Amino acid sequence: MTQTLKIQTLTKNAFALYGDVIEADPSRMRLINNGTTERYHALAEPVAVGQPERLIFNIFRGQPRQFPYAIDMMERHPFGSQSFVPMSGRPFLVAVSEDEEGQPGEPQVFLAQAHQGVNYFANTWHHPLMALGEVSDFLVVDRDNTAENLEEFFFETAYRIEEPRT
Repeated sequence: MTQTLKIQTLTKNAFALYGDVIEADPSRMRLINNGTTERYHALAEPVAVGQPERLIFNIFRGQPRQFPYAIDMMERHPFGSQSFVPMSGRPFLVAVSEDEEGQPGEPQVFLAQAHQGVNYFANTWHHPLMALGEVSDFLVVDRDNTAENLEEFFFETAYRIEEPRT
């Protein structure tokens, strides 16, 4: 039987096990450029391990998901973090799970608002990009040569999520 997952609000505390929430944090604000710019400093730390150690910027263009949606797989990147920052002014879904003996456990689903991005820690199980409503662009920072940095797992029984209220 398919289990329906609850969609949670994305907060730094709720997401801390899986990565960083990238959003303007007043405690990290510094004024620069003669006081004309607010810099929100060191919101996440991208990581690349091994060769190549080069981090790259990409734009991913995500197609919107149709609901109800089945989460039937998860992936992870053992040699580097992966960050997603929305560029189209739209919310998106984030699904992550803890590692349970080399495979993902039950996914946790979060609704990221248009002003929030995420930085998955290296080796964190997550679902591929889930755009909502319409085609959406994301700035993605990850390790170059991602083919060597990808593991996938397919669930025997998919998890279901309903369309979130954005």
